[in-house]
Amino acid sequence: MDPSERGFDFLPIRQRPPKPRDHGITEVRGPYYTPVGEHYLTDLLAAAGNSIDTLKFAGGSFALLPRSVLRGIIELAHRHQVRVSTGGFLERVLSYGPGFVDPYLRACRESGFDIVEVSAGFISLDIDDWVRLIERVRREGLEPRAEIGIQFGAGGDTPATELSSRGQRDPELMINDAQRLLDAGSVKLTIESEGVTENVDSWRTDVITVMVGAFGIEPLIFEAADPEVFSWYVRTFGPDVNLFVDHSQVLHLDAIRAGIWGPDTLWGRVVGLDGLSSPEDPKKAKS
Repeated sequence: MDPSERGFDFLPIRQRPPKPRDHGITEVRGPYYTPVGEHYLTDLLAAAGNSIDTLKFAGGSFALLPRSVLRGIIELAHRHQVRVSTGGFLERVLSYGPGFVDPYLRACRESGFDIVEVSAGFISLDIDDWVRLIERVRREGLEPRAEIGIQFGAGGDTPATELSSRGQRDPELMINDAQRLLDAGSVKLTIESEGVTENVDSWRTDVITVMVGAFGIEPLIFEAADPEVFSWYVRTFGPDVNLFVDHSQVLHLDAIRAGIWGPDTLWGRVVGLDGLSSPEDPKKAKS
């Protein structure tokens, strides 16, 4: 959006990078917990389309929608430069048998999806097979997006007590797998919140620190569907951290990114250097 088109454009706010963005990404959850249809999405994108980079389906909800409704949602998102992700439903497809993978990916491409998430929160998947799935998604002309975490059984509605009894993965193993998946072609890597900031007695910030130390923040998207969590990410890593939130939270998050509102820990503390000129090139200065 042109800054001059913004209401109250005389007030200085921190501007988001223009779309398509590779950092400061906001991914929002689509139909699942609430039935987000075309009419709701029309209003959401009219008000906040500039703030949204990706619409991510959850729980395989797209498989329940009429074909015309699904296409309408995807086409509407594309008109607002919002890419559309399947979410992690490929895990469920694998449970039907490997012969369902190719038809599923073709259907994703024909429906207009941009991103196919490749996760393994509920299944035990060898890393070599995980890599093969990433490569297969690429060959179909779709962007593979790996989701990785430390908690087995993550990504659903499993009670916290049951998750804790299953234990967690070693973060170092998570790093090794993440590197393989990025090398195979996963452009971004989503970090699952369960076991890290969700369904835990205390946050595993050590896991986040290890991942950021290994890869930086640009290739990582952090699941943070709780205001306290996404406020912490912005406070810790800056306003251009990539985040996945609920569609109801998009303007809340953008207000924090822009530095116009937020909790007391962020009030007046989010700043940017958009107006700072770069140092003059020494070579040009001499000429």
